[in-house]
Amino acid sequence: MENLAIVVPLKGFDVAKSRLRDGSVADVGDVARRLARGVLHAARPRPLFVACESPDVELFALDEGAQVISSRAANLNEAVSHAYRALSPSYAHIVVAHGDLRDPHGLGTYTPREGVTVFTDDRGTGTNVLVVPTGHDFVFQFGRDSAHAHEREARRLHLEVCVNRRSAWRFDVDVPSDLAAE
Repeated sequence: MENLAIVVPLKGFDVAKSRLRDGSVADVGDVARRLARGVLHAARPRPLFVACESPDVELFALDEGAQVISSRAANLNEAVSHAYRALSPSYAHIVVAHGDLRDPHGLGTYTPREGVTVFTDDRGTGTNVLVVPTGHDFVFQFGRDSAHAHEREARRLHLEVCVNRRSAWRFDVDVPSDLAAE
């Protein structure tokens, strides 16, 4: 069994980053592709998978050297759960990394600790990167206050949990002002 695989869930670039679209950012699809490409490149040399529902994202992922886990998931949690179940027989840990990290460096060399590790967003409430050991009935809870929800889920399963609020991975791109900070 391999130590870990990295999963990057990606929405179709034509619908991704709705808050950037609402903020009248030009070429949001190109911004989303650029950010995702940076995350995929930073994940090397680890086994890398893109969880998606979009044929365009699938082609993008393959062009970037990632493997694809396609699903008909209705939301992020379903897509990540599907990938977790698919990869669990082959990997000891799954790292879920969002495709909009401003500074994804180090993903490909990250060594997991025991249990679950939650890398929060810069507000300390969201989950930008989540490391989960396989072989558990882990319920992914991305969305509002996901960092606390993932911490509670780890405790429910009696898994050791570490919450990291100071990582460089805490910065993502959600709103127009996040682009100015790049």
